[in-house]
Amino acid sequence: MESYEKTGRGKTAMITGAGSGIGRACAFGLADLGYQTILTGRSQSALATVAREIMDTQDAGGPPKPFQLAMDVTNREKVVAGINTVMDRFGRMDVLVNNAGIYHKGTSTLSMEKFEQQLVTNLTAAFSLVKEVVPVMKKQRSGYIFNIASRSGKVGFAESGGYCASKFGLVGFTHSLVRELAEYGVSATAICPGWVATEMAYNSGTPLEGSEMIQPSDVFKTIHWLLHLSPQTRIKEVVIESAKSLF
Repeated sequence: MESYEKTGRGKTAMITGAGSGIGRACAFGLADLGYQTILTGRSQSALATVAREIMDTQDAGGPPKPFQLAMDVTNREKVVAGINTVMDRFGRMDVLVNNAGIYHKGTSTLSMEKFEQQLVTNLTAAFSLVKEVVPVMKKQRSGYIFNIASRSGKVGFAESGGYCASKFGLVGFTHSLVRELAEYGVSATAICPGWVATEMAYNSGTPLEGSEMIQPSDVFKTIHWLLHLSPQTRIKEVVIESAKSLF
């Protein structure tokens, strides 16, 4: 059997929205694989808490201490400066998890301000990070970009048109990346989960109980699986459903 223990040693992984939910689960999982994690988010205190919790769960000789990078991913100048900081410090970028996102209810009733805010946070910010990371990965001839989309990036739901538009865009963007980056040894996958047990889901009015939803750790387990496929394999998207939502 192939061993997956500490397969991230000597590699870096940047996770946006790492202070909670899916981002937090991915930070823990990638650190456990030995990656030098780069935790990004708006709240420095939330990042510090996650970094401390990661180190508290690791034995001596475990992963490097997570690097905290507080920044607003919708600020283009901050994104460029942040990636430059990471490259100056670590010299490479092996995994990017574009996870930061927001939800506002509404379709035609949605205000222009909230519609544009969703597009900028859920789609444009991912593009901004990818724009900086892709040249690095091409030069390395390796790397993996995970764009955390949504089931709402595959199916249009009532009262969620703005959110769906941003996530449909993220899925299409990822499909293009897959085709463009394959020759450079770089992979990209859109991960499209349904209701995940996060604060966003509860605030969005999920009809499911916490135990009935997809768990944040399930999203990381999907990333773990994708990272360990054979090098010639490409997966454009993965749709994850909650069993309860199917009946």
